[in-house]
Amino acid sequence: MQKQKADFGTIGGLLLATAGILGGYLLEHGKPQGLIGESAALIVLGGCLGATLVANPPSLVLRALTRARGLLMEAADDKEQLIEALVGFATRARKNGIVSLEQEASELEDPFLRKSLMLAVDGMDLQEIRSVLELAMDAEEARGEAEAKVLDCAGGFAPTIGIIGAVLGLIIVMGDLKDMEKVGTGIAAAFVATIYGVGTANLVFLPMAHKIRLRAAMQHERQELILEGICGLVEGMNPKMIRLKLQAYLPPEPVKQKAPVAQERQRPAA
Repeated sequence: MQKQKADFGTIGGLLLATAGILGGYLLEHGKPQGLIGESAALIVLGGCLGATLVANPPSLVLRALTRARGLLMEAADDKEQLIEALVGFATRARKNGIVSLEQEASELEDPFLRKSLMLAVDGMDLQEIRSVLELAMDAEEARGEAEAKVLDCAGGFAPTIGIIGAVLGLIIVMGDLKDMEKVGTGIAAAFVATIYGVGTANLVFLPMAHKIRLRAAMQHERQELILEGICGLVEGMNPKMIRLKLQAYLPPEPVKQKAPVAQERQRPAA
């Protein structure tokens, strides 16, 4: 199982975006309390959730919200450890046979790696192993895409519902024009719903949908690495060749620039 750590990109990005927007607002002498609107938040969040439930099955919406909550944490990149583990499996399989890996395979915490190695231990044909695992990979990627589309829906509904909230606020204000001071305050408060709608769409829903797709692509790449390693093991490929093959999934190492060699000054001929 991959180790989890805080995703400072998600957390830091949300904090930076919020600080930038609020900072600019305060620099223009805006009042913080002017952005607080319980009714606006209720209209936008309630309306957005309701519209999203109309557009998607409730079970899928729940899965998407659970996935979105998990974006505050990320799995550590363990490709190098995976390569070492797969090479170790291949080495032991060449010495003692694939069946000798049965006990070790059953104790693996990673569900995809455990399933892949158990298929190899059970003596399944190479093409069948590839077919079964690719089907599982595609199904998992499709689930991630479906969950991302839920947040895309929410991101599309939120700004429009924010406008509805602003119009509702203006209707209330226009219903009583006797006190002009309250009219100005009411109009300003009415547009808070628009801010909530546009803000949640562009700072929360749409970025999270993009990150869900990114995480799904990264997981798919990790599973491809496992698949290729297991296929090499079943084929009886040399462990060194398996290592070289799987290293293609590692990020390229930064190119080290050589320090310029100082050229010696040529002395004039005597």
